[in-house]
Amino acid sequence: MHLYRYIGLNPVRAGMVNDPAEYKWSSYQINGLGKESALCKPHEQYNRLAKSKSVRLESYRTLFKSHVEGAQLKDIRQATNKGMAIGTDIFKQQIEELTGRRIKSAKMGAA
Repeated sequence: MHLYRYIGLNPVRAGMVNDPAEYKWSSYQINGLGKESALCKPHEQYNRLAKSKSVRLESYRTLFKSHVEGAQLKDIRQATNKGMAIGTDIFKQQIEELTGRRIKSAKMGAA
C-alpha cells in the first residue's frame, strides 16, 4: 500500500494538483472515490482494507492523508532508480522467473 500512496501522491508532490483525486490518470479516483473502470481491477491488498466497499474507500483515502517518507521513500526511490522490484523475496523471485531478469540487488561481488 506504500507504493499506492507513493504513486498516487506523485502529482501532489510535483505540484500538478492539490489532491490525488484531481489527477485524472490516477487509480485514486477508482480506489478512493469508487469511480467505475473497466481498466483497473482491485488488488488483493486493496481488497484486504475492508469487506465493505464504503469502508474500503474510506480506508484507502485515509492512507493518502500523509506522504511516504523516511526509509520507505528511500527504498522506493532506490529500487526505482535501479530498476529493481519492491516486495517480499517470494514476490521478487516470481517476477524474476516470469521476466527472466534479475529484479533484486545481487550481493556485492556476485555476478
